Amino acid sequence: MTPDGLTVLDGGDAPIRALVLDADPARRGDAPPLVQLRDIARPIPPAPGWALIRPTLAGINARDLALLSSDRTLPPMGAPRPLPMVPGSEVVGVVEEVNGTRWAREGQRVLVEPNAGCMIRGFPTCARCAAGEAELCENRDRPSVIGPGADGGLASGGGWSEGVLAHEEMLIPADGISDQRGVLGVSLAAAIHAVLRWNRRGDRVAVIGSGTTTRLVIAALRRLHPDVDITVMVDARGPQRTGRRRRKLPAHLAVDESSVARALECLGAARVWRGSPAQLLDRTAELLGARRMIVAGDDLPVLDRGLDAVIDCRGTAASVALGMRLLRSGATIVVAGRAGRLELDWSALWSRELTIAGSGGFGREPAGWRTFAAVREWLTDASFPADSLVTHRYQLDAFSTAIATAAAGEAVGAVKVVFEAPSAPFRQRRLAVDTELPVDDTAAPMLLAATAARVRRDDEGGG
Repeated sequence: MTPDGLTVLDGGDAPIRALVLDADPARRGDAPPLVQLRDIARPIPPAPGWALIRPTLAGINARDLALLSSDRTLPPMGAPRPLPMVPGSEVVGVVEEVNGTRWAREGQRVLVEPNAGCMIRGFPTCARCAAGEAELCENRDRPSVIGPGADGGLASGGGWSEGVLAHEEMLIPADGISDQRGVLGVSLAAAIHAVLRWNRRGDRVAVIGSGTTTRLVIAALRRLHPDVDITVMVDARGPQRTGRRRRKLPAHLAVDESSVARALECLGAARVWRGSPAQLLDRTAELLGARRMIVAGDDLPVLDRGLDAVIDCRGTAASVALGMRLLRSGATIVVAGRAGRLELDWSALWSRELTIAGSGGFGREPAGWRTFAAVREWLTDASFPADSLVTHRYQLDAFSTAIATAAAGEAVGAVKVVFEAPSAPFRQRRLAVDTELPVDDTAAPMLLAATAARVRRDDEGGG
């Protein structure tokens, strides 16, 4: 039986497969939900302007992992979606079916911007959507008046499947962009927006983190501010630590710190540091010639001539506290990680007149252009360094390994982990169901012939 609330259902059509997040009936309280691979009814575009997208690659991000772990310190964005649901908001795919679209056509490769504002979800336009800030929509906590199909689209997940709904206004042509670059669109948009949240005053910036967002923030900083000096500070409590104790990993899982540093430097970092907060503060003071200012009752100093900006891609209490200590007076920390309930000493905020800027989405930037317009331009440019960020690909039925790999991250050499969907279009598989004949995938229209996924397989097969 298809779970209620996942999609707008059409019981007369061939099903699709999806990774469904559902409550565990055998457990109570705050137990993490279960993930299962199920057959569900094919989503139907609920109104004119909507399209059914067949994902070719769908990413796993921090929001997805938070949903899987029932992390209540990280409330999801968008309209609340009761279980069962399908996660996944990072998608590059192919238009499979349309309902009254103006330009989107079946067979077209697209990126998807997972912002569904008032117009898309059937509400009168709010002030934020009128300003082009759909990610801040004042109606995002309300179920769509169109129906569950509008809320079940990529505005709040659904990409871990063989079919997901998206409105035409959320689609961007992917001509000239490989799948392995296109699936980074959401992460790149978030990185660009985070960099633009810093109203530049100065030349020295630190980025805290080492994952996908960190790497794209470095690349975005280098592209938008070619002359800026970038220091990357990998979290002192890195992937080999849990809680207060260091856990020794097997040799084949140990972090190759030198390769991580080289990768970050290739993206534009001037230097990559690891260490405790005290060590990172000392190294920054030496680099800048800053004086360490000791506050009574505090174990760690603040820097009197510190950095001009910190972009924190972790969003933990430790990383935010470190970021504020690294800054000069009057500087800015951009919190681009998914921070939740943090217990911090905020005295430095007012005493040193720091600015904290949150960065949780993207839409229209202050200069008036759409963030995804830059995403398309940058990903089309072969010189933009994004080809190495997708490190692991899995079929939907290997979801346990995929999720574990994404959660382990740097400890297993993972940056962006993605799901690969079958390349055969739905219409071919529906024909197979109707006729009870097998479908020869090699005879199906090769809509993805130019994608990186196809090229990689050809290279592997041809030596």
